[in-house]
Amino acid sequence: MSKKKRDINKLEKKIYSFLKLNPSKVYNYKQLSSSFDVKDTKTRNLIIRILSDLQRKGKIELRDRGRYFFDPKKIQTKEGTLNLLPTGKGIISFVDETQECIVPKRYINKGLDGDKVSVSFHNKKKGTEAHVENIILRKRNEYVGILEIKKGFGFVLCKKGKMYTDLFIQEKEIRGFKDGDKVVAIFSEWERGKDSPNGKIIKSLGRPGEKDTEMHAILHEYELPYEFDQATEKEAFGLSREISLEEIEKRRDLRKTLTFTIDPASAKDFDDAISFKIIDEGLFEIGIHIADVSHYVKANSQLDKEAQQRATSVYLVDRVIPMLPEGLSNELCSLKPREEKYTFSAVFNIDIKGKIKKEWYGKTVIYSDQRFSYEEVQHMFDNHTNKVSKEVSLSGKEYKVEDSCFEALNILNNVAKDLRTERLKKGGITFDRVEVNFELNEENKPEKVFFKTSKDANKLIEEFMLLANKKVSLFMGKRESAFSSVYRVHDQPDEEKLYNLKQTVSTFGYDFNLKRNNTSAEINRLLKKCNGKKEQNMIDTLTLRSMSKAEYTTNNIGHYGLGFTHYTHFTSPIRRYPDILVHRLLQSFIEKKRGQKKEILEDICKHASYREQLATKAERDSTKYMQMVFMEDKIGRLFKGIISGVTDRGMYVELVENKCEGMIRIKDLEKDYFSYDMQTHSIVGEKSKKIYRLGDPLLIKVKKVDIVRRFLDFLPAD
Repeated sequence: MSKKKRDINKLEKKIYSFLKLNPSKVYNYKQLSSSFDVKDTKTRNLIIRILSDLQRKGKIELRDRGRYFFDPKKIQTKEGTLNLLPTGKGIISFVDETQECIVPKRYINKGLDGDKVSVSFHNKKKGTEAHVENIILRKRNEYVGILEIKKGFGFVLCKKGKMYTDLFIQEKEIRGFKDGDKVVAIFSEWERGKDSPNGKIIKSLGRPGEKDTEMHAILHEYELPYEFDQATEKEAFGLSREISLEEIEKRRDLRKTLTFTIDPASAKDFDDAISFKIIDEGLFEIGIHIADVSHYVKANSQLDKEAQQRATSVYLVDRVIPMLPEGLSNELCSLKPREEKYTFSAVFNIDIKGKIKKEWYGKTVIYSDQRFSYEEVQHMFDNHTNKVSKEVSLSGKEYKVEDSCFEALNILNNVAKDLRTERLKKGGITFDRVEVNFELNEENKPEKVFFKTSKDANKLIEEFMLLANKKVSLFMGKRESAFSSVYRVHDQPDEEKLYNLKQTVSTFGYDFNLKRNNTSAEINRLLKKCNGKKEQNMIDTLTLRSMSKAEYTTNNIGHYGLGFTHYTHFTSPIRRYPDILVHRLLQSFIEKKRGQKKEILEDICKHASYREQLATKAERDSTKYMQMVFMEDKIGRLFKGIISGVTDRGMYVELVENKCEGMIRIKDLEKDYFSYDMQTHSIVGEKSKKIYRLGDPLLIKVKKVDIVRRFLDFLPAD
């Protein structure tokens, strides 16, 4: 936008705001010129033109010749939520409608992302646009940014996310803080006529780029608390550690049944355990036992309120922000080996082919005989032996697993494979995604990047957890006429997104036929074909983006991705609040008691879904930060990469060696003039006709590593 046009827009906003602040009062151009101290003829003529334009748009009224006023009765407003786009435009979403509307950048009117606002609607040649009239409720008031101190004042530069303005800090509010520090500031007010809102610094996080500073910044950016208040800690400390005979008598006693846990080697909290017993030849009793968190966390207690607010544990690369105090998550509720624990269980009689003959749900007490890591179990599967080598052993020593336990693991593995085959046959989609992990040194800095893929040991646990979640949901769903239930749902993918996916994967040579009846089978076929290929991670990511987001709700629409008509979350109450909720509801169903009202449950579901999204973003940012730290000393080095995205600003390249992603900017492409071709999603050289396409292999050189912005700049090396 030219300076001339910006000045006109600024004057238009000024005139409109003035008339709005003086409703029903009539003004002509002379009176307005006087109010704005305008004396030159050119600007006066511009005011005349702007008044006419505002009247034509329906924003102001004409009383008589050349005299205008703002009539608040003529302006129809509606409340909605403002979502800002990177372009500066806004999208208004309404609770009671699927239809959204656009707010041009110049009419955002000091609205910030997520704010609840009232908007008016104005007709223009190309259609209707919305204007923000008032801010009803700010979404947030805490922001993270870099403090820049000037003479007599300062600014907090909020460059993260969709925050488009800096916070102005008065001189008296700067005392005790250092220039260049990353700080947390609160939004106080946005005075009329000021370009920036006033703010107040409440906390310094430290110097930008340092690990603790950046990790705490991530948590603040996503409003994720990393400390518990005293009342919550006190309540947790006061809980009884005793496994009482009185409580055992109320439960099914499974302490003598072979039981074990399988978790990551680094795990500190153990949500789930599996028990195994041979009933008859080819028939087994398999129990999925989940920590009975609801026994300790009572509804409406301080612990419950805090868990509900947090809704989920957050797993950053170098730390965990638990939903519950560690005294519960790592000790009291955790299904630690050789300890008696209260559990909530789903117990199935299953035959050798994975067919369920009998099911039971209820409170239990268990004794875990053994803790396994995924690596230990996988070692036994791969080598067909019950000996665990010292290389993978949790203790660092070789040991031998008892024959009965080894037999149980193998039978469970075979049953899990049958369950998986059946699930995929019925429409379930499977992602064997490569997970980026870091080997950290004593200072928790990344020394090595390595990849984890899901193997049989992981899939064993996954399938039995899916089974428990599905069957619990079906059990509760049958009684839905009398009780409200909580579901984990996943809608069908959007057709337009699937079409875009088809166009993208075709550049890699993959066929994706949308005309076939079974879309999920087609997706599985695509994922299987690219498995193990250099472009797998990218195609997995693109496929996931084409999918709808899973969420919690009381309205069941099924789970498309899993191919289930009923699904819930029951198996991780230590780290997910909806699971605690499901435990309480399930117990109410068993006791034929009425649970919580549907409206209350739905509000909790919406909050949990929102918090889950924040946690996912925080976890992604922490991984991105660690990747930047890992790449910091690699400036100038060459890496093989794949073009993972193309925009009008340049192209994103994912490195084959470590999955780090950076950008080659168009301006850095030398020896030719390059431009973005929207039709082919490529960057094309004007003279050379050189084409950079999505999926193309590329040799790059690392140009710059920006740890604070969590951004890599690359240069083409070929």
